[in-house]
Amino acid sequence: MTQFTVTIPDNKISFFRELISNLSYAKFEETQEFELSDAHKEILNQRLENYKNNPGSYINWEDVKKDIEIRL
Repeated sequence: MTQFTVTIPDNKISFFRELISNLSYAKFEETQEFELSDAHKEILNQRLENYKNNPGSYINWEDVKKDIEIRL
């Protein structure tokens, strides 16, 4: 199987989807890729290092989610 990466202008996406859906042998799989800037990578690296050095100062995601659900 061969895969292609195609860049479609936003105003042509619906046309492209319809075109692909009419081809029985083709599969439409939409993905969006992005790359972090060096500044954002540095921020994430600093946060990871802070977590490694002091994991007790961070709140578990499940606890944060429960707190949000209670407030809503």
